[in-house]
Amino acid sequence: RLSSSPEPIGAGIWTVNSIGRLGNQMGEYATLYALAKLNGHQAYILPGMHRYLSPIFQITLPVLPEEMMGKIRWKNINLHDWMSQDYCHIKGTYVMLTGYPCSYTFYHHIRHEILKEFTFHDHIKEEANQYLLGLRQEHQEVTYVGVHVRRGDYVRVMPNTWKGVVADRGYLEKAMNYFRKKYQNPIFVVTSNGMDWCKENINVSRGDVHFAGNGQESSPGKDFALLAHCNHTIMTIGTFGIWAGYLVGGETVYLANYTLPDSPFLKVFKPSAAFLPEWIGIPADLSPLLIGPTKHV
Repeated sequence: RLSSSPEPIGAGIWTVNSIGRLGNQMGEYATLYALAKLNGHQAYILPGMHRYLSPIFQITLPVLPEEMMGKIRWKNINLHDWMSQDYCHIKGTYVMLTGYPCSYTFYHHIRHEILKEFTFHDHIKEEANQYLLGLRQEHQEVTYVGVHVRRGDYVRVMPNTWKGVVADRGYLEKAMNYFRKKYQNPIFVVTSNGMDWCKENINVSRGDVHFAGNGQESSPGKDFALLAHCNHTIMTIGTFGIWAGYLVGGETVYLANYTLPDSPFLKVFKPSAAFLPEWIGIPADLSPLLIGPTKHV
């Protein structure tokens, strides 16, 4: 069911492009929500974004009917992925925000509203909680740590395009040991779009690691819900892991400095605008980039 418009069209129509997968779509939604509110206009989402997010979350923004899209002369505003003062004064009644905005700097001032928008549907919540309860075994007091290992296209794209790396086994071991030292009965719930790599590279001898979720990029809601219902987060890179950490609100460990200093990635990505200051960065091992293409991570 598409929501009807809650305000007269006089409030204008602000929308955002619907591109990328779940983490990107969430970033676009949250940024639109915050910037439209800041500039005093009514936000609408495109049908594509509604199809992506509404099966998972109880989102409230109304949907712009497909047939209106082409009838409006949009003012396109391309956003870089960090908040700027000029984004508080965007002129235009019919505005299409473009790009891949995701930074907390756009919406952190209304965090409680954004978390409310990204409330899971009850059946998803229940399924995730049931699964997590089933991992407890005889321990009453456990600490769930969601682990998201981004593989897939990034394994090639990071070194070839961005002079960067993805998380290696050393990083994951350090991140897990951080939680093992701090909490008595941690349970690591691993989700990934490269589960075979995870099973070969994550040490399971302590019995505290569980490979969960289905890693299906076409239906990411299940994996995401598992991460979001844990107490803490280990992410590697990418917006999927960033959003898991943001929703959980516990301790988040992330892979830091994962590109060479001259990487073109740093022109479009500001680490300080992506990772909250209280999150814990573990620096990446960049030696594979310096050695050349022979060493595999």
